[in-house]
Amino acid sequence: MSTRPEDDPLSDALSLFGAGGSDDAEEDPEGREADLAVIEAGSRTLRAGGPVQQDDGLPTRPKDPEVDKALRDVETELAGRWGETKLEPSLDRMTALMDILGEPQRSYPAIHITGTNGKTSTARMIEQLLLAFELRTGRYTSPHVQSVTERISLDGAPIAPEKFIETYQDIKPYVEMVDGSQKHRMSFFEVLTGMAYAAFADAPVDVAVVEVGMGGSWDATNVVDGSVAVVTPVALDHTDRLGETPAEIATEKAGIVKKDATVVLAQQPVEAAQVLLKKAVEVDATVAREGMEFGVAHREVAVGGQMLTLRGLGGEYEQVFLPLHGEHQAHNAAVALAAVEAFFGIGMSHARTLDIDTVRAAFATVTSPGRLEVVRRSPTIVLDAAHNPAGARAAAAAVAEAFGFTHLVGVVGPSGDKDVRGLLEAFEPVFAEIVVTQNSTFRAMDVDELAALAVEVFGDDRVQVEPRLDDAVEAAITLAEENGEFSGAGVLVTGSVITVGEARLLLGRK
Repeated sequence: MSTRPEDDPLSDALSLFGAGGSDDAEEDPEGREADLAVIEAGSRTLRAGGPVQQDDGLPTRPKDPEVDKALRDVETELAGRWGETKLEPSLDRMTALMDILGEPQRSYPAIHITGTNGKTSTARMIEQLLLAFELRTGRYTSPHVQSVTERISLDGAPIAPEKFIETYQDIKPYVEMVDGSQKHRMSFFEVLTGMAYAAFADAPVDVAVVEVGMGGSWDATNVVDGSVAVVTPVALDHTDRLGETPAEIATEKAGIVKKDATVVLAQQPVEAAQVLLKKAVEVDATVAREGMEFGVAHREVAVGGQMLTLRGLGGEYEQVFLPLHGEHQAHNAAVALAAVEAFFGIGMSHARTLDIDTVRAAFATVTSPGRLEVVRRSPTIVLDAAHNPAGARAAAAAVAEAFGFTHLVGVVGPSGDKDVRGLLEAFEPVFAEIVVTQNSTFRAMDVDELAALAVEVFGDDRVQVEPRLDDAVEAAITLAEENGEFSGAGVLVTGSVITVGEARLLLGRK
């Protein structure tokens, strides 16, 4: 194991990434402000090829200095609230806010999404399908990769900074009223959820695509009644809050299933599926199960993604190109398609399908930043936000299938409250070496503790320690170039949404 003296923390140069409550939540309640000049200077020290140019749909900082300052002020105020690592499981505050605002979440239909992994990618696919069918959409997802404004999207694009600021100022007096009437003030995530619901009503949108933050039954988003409830694969994560078995976790997530809704279930562990099906029966919900009523009929790797045949609720959709890597994304696509079919009233008894050309066009435009995202070439650098063992196993399988690296170096910077050993063990078969590091947030796992754990999994000779993320990425590039055939060398940055977001900035994806 090699190491170097620790430099000044990179956190001084990095902003608030991913704050708030989600199953992927990585937060920094102190609200550090970004100094993009420092980040850009850091990126110039990385001996990588040029950034891959693509429209990833993520926002940049406002060019107007006054707007930028106002946005930072809002971020600072939000960061002063409870982050979702400190929970008081209750819908009381959200219910009170929605009542004062006139129930904005009831002014449009919603597709509500829970699960452990794949929620954001599935939400983005659902959004693109709805947009292709000329519906005005609102999408609420978490955490964010680079900017808080990307959590709230209108018509497929992150809300404008000016609109984000305006929405916050509009609901702020009502939030303060709720703060004064409740035992605890509203949290970061609760206020953002209220902003999203208000912005969607103001737009107005034809349909909202809403991703649960954590769990389901007491999650802040659960004041909405989704006509379609989606449950992506349930796995062990946040066991201290949601339960220690798939069945216990599924019980919390089943809370989004409402009376007479349609429930779209991804493939689930048996005990989780039993819980979800029982809840559907209790509330007279219609159930569509992956592998039974819908699924992936065929998939093959293609340049830049994969070619799919999807079996929907009403029939098959052939020659669907998805520009994302990995079998798990194919399954996310099947779930998204079934959800949209259900939204349009296409069910198992309806022998019709959505327009195939529209479906193909929608999936061809899907992006999912930070999910097996190629950001550099020579050597290839890939970012993936896997942060639990199930996500890591999916990412490891996908990178092996899609890229064929002869020498892959991992850069791993997880949070300390995750199953880090399980994450490392999932990546061990595909990493030739691993560079352990840490991101800028207080939840980052101590790099020395991480190194000790990595040595147990990988062995001393495969582990290098670099406390700063920029140094870690540069070290990984060096290892890839020195030890692999140049055309087959690669770097995968993973372990946390925060680590991926910071790496994106360092590598020039602004």
